Amino acid sequence: MLNDVALHLASDVETYFDEFKVRFLRPLDHNNLMIVPYVGHGNRQRVELHGRVLEDRGIQSAEDNDTIWKNLVNMYRRFDSREVRFAVIEAEFHGQKEQFRANNEGFFDVIFEFEKPLDLSETLVEMSLTLVDCPTCPDNLEQVTSTAKIIIPPITAQYGIISDLDDTVIQTNVANILKMARNTFFKNSRTRLPFEGVAAFYQALQHGTNQGFNPIFYVSNSPWNLYDLLRDFFDVRGIPIGPFFLRDLGLTPNHWIAKPGSEHKLGVIQKLLALHPELPFILIGDSGEHDAEIYAEAIKRNPGRILAAYIRDVTRDDEADSVVLSIAESTGDVPMLLVPNTVAAARHAIEQGFIPSEFLDDVEKEKEKDERPPEPLEELLSSDEDELDS
Repeated sequence: MLNDVALHLASDVETYFDEFKVRFLRPLDHNNLMIVPYVGHGNRQRVELHGRVLEDRGIQSAEDNDTIWKNLVNMYRRFDSREVRFAVIEAEFHGQKEQFRANNEGFFDVIFEFEKPLDLSETLVEMSLTLVDCPTCPDNLEQVTSTAKIIIPPITAQYGIISDLDDTVIQTNVANILKMARNTFFKNSRTRLPFEGVAAFYQALQHGTNQGFNPIFYVSNSPWNLYDLLRDFFDVRGIPIGPFFLRDLGLTPNHWIAKPGSEHKLGVIQKLLALHPELPFILIGDSGEHDAEIYAEAIKRNPGRILAAYIRDVTRDDEADSVVLSIAESTGDVPMLLVPNTVAAARHAIEQGFIPSEFLDDVEKEKEKDERPPEPLEELLSSDEDELDS
């Protein structure tokens, strides 16, 4: 009870401070606002889009030779976001037009529901967004618009994929705070490294064995502030894009800082399975956090809906591996594999009929290409961190 009261008070204090900051300390530049839509998703009767209204902080495009200083400045601007509180967004999609209000952190959710299933010939469709009002906006506000991308799986989809991001797709080193900080703050979308062969493997999964389109959803405990970096990283590395489910790290009346990571991931899995009741799913994660436990619980709650779960072994720790293997034994007929690399997962996926065998060569070649030696600066930073760890 006391914890709930303290949480509500802390949330109110943060809200009042944000309002004071906008009004007196750092007013918004209303001539430099932007709507940031994240990749949306849905089925033929319900479409969902998450986004945010912000002041453009001038984050510079990433380059291969960016200095650490430039990366740090860009990261500071990402986290020092200047949100447009309680903005009103007008969304137009497939003949419908509605208005939606953002919350005190500038986040908004757009939901369109249709009585009759949409007749769509394309998997990737667009939604138009317009900023129509906000509490601090002047009457002569310049028009602010954006176009959102929405992914709607075709009826021919073979399965869906739900993948973790950190230490599953992108090398983050969540288990090592120093290395995680280096990867997050010192690098950019062009110098962050993917796990070997992940782009080719995910392309194979999206393709499937019926030559169709299988949707991939990405869930992570990373904050929404990193969205632009992740999107650019996916484009640079050729990883199939899909809806992201990240976290808001601000205080809310219901959670300190953010809801627990396991609750967030499991909640996203349950939501996606409910939204696509006709699709079975493949789950992909890593051993660095609690993906095995989360996926085992998802398998238990949803009998017959999960085809397989792949857990990348990133800890190389015998005790941690034994925990994952023990959990895998509890998943019954649903295979949960602790895999050393993407090639092992791809081989199993071929055996199960998830992907064509010809994709294995692509995964193996890409794995070799991605396994490049560290650059001198990376090697120096790594050696410094190893000394601190010891």
